[in-house]
Amino acid sequence: SVIDLLRNDGDGFTNGDRNFALSIMLGIAYSANIGGVATLIGTPPNMVMAGFINQQYETSISFFRWMMLGIPFAIIMTAILYVVMVKWMYPNHLGHDAEAGKLVIRQELQKLGSWSPDEKRVMGVFLFAILLWTIREPMSKQFSWFTLSDTGVAMLAALLIFALPTDLKNMKFVLDWSDTKTLPWGILILFGGGLALADGMSDAGLIDVIGNFVHTLNNWPLWVISGFLILVVLFMTELMSNVALVTIFLPVAAGIASGLGIPFQHLLIPITMAASCAFMLPMATPPNAIVFASGHVKVRQMVRIGVVLNLISVLLLAVLAATLIPYLFG
Repeated sequence: SVIDLLRNDGDGFTNGDRNFALSIMLGIAYSANIGGVATLIGTPPNMVMAGFINQQYETSISFFRWMMLGIPFAIIMTAILYVVMVKWMYPNHLGHDAEAGKLVIRQELQKLGSWSPDEKRVMGVFLFAILLWTIREPMSKQFSWFTLSDTGVAMLAALLIFALPTDLKNMKFVLDWSDTKTLPWGILILFGGGLALADGMSDAGLIDVIGNFVHTLNNWPLWVISGFLILVVLFMTELMSNVALVTIFLPVAAGIASGLGIPFQHLLIPITMAASCAFMLPMATPPNAIVFASGHVKVRQMVRIGVVLNLISVLLLAVLAATLIPYLFG
């Protein structure tokens, strides 16, 4: 709607208008990719990694600790995205002419109307789940009887959605089983298959083989090794599913960490985050593909800004791998 207003504002679709349209579209896609890294449930690769760690090491990464890492990364990358895209590569110079966009947003918000009772119930359950995810780790340390896991929090929230009534007289609830037919079950099967593949690679001894092979690299600085792996994963994810890539790379990274005698989190976490930082090509992530299909973004435009953002992501993740990740995860 905002772009249509610019087309029909009387002065034609200027270069500034085109850059503004491009910034909106790329901003939506890239912020979705970046924002998914902020929480443990924000993007599929994060959940694949959490499942792998739970299965292979019988430990877990807490929701709260991940947020302490993911939120700073998301904030920094979002600020960099704005500067690179809006201030450097695709400036629009619209200034106050963008008031039309604000008007459209206000109109769309008015169309939504006030919150319905069901929407309020769902939001309440969502906030309750976030609260439990955030306080779970400190609560479990303070009280031995509090043993709820992150998975348990998700299950509890799902059960509450099924249990909260909307019309008790007619036995209607916020969610019923028929609503679940539209869930992307294929993603869940992909997760399960990925964990089975990782378990098979572990049982076959691949992790030990890789660990022994890289043992000769123990004199290399950690930031060099992690930076190389981040670079490889980040550019490979431009050409293949990030879920499949993480599933394949996690056992490899685990073997490298074992061979170098470093905590597995120091490699598994940054390469998982790198798998969500795909900015160059439309096929890299679903958000990229959706905005490319709008017709407002050309491949060369996406590649131009994507190369810069990819390289910045490599540097930022390498810094985090050498500083904040060891601090948070030992």
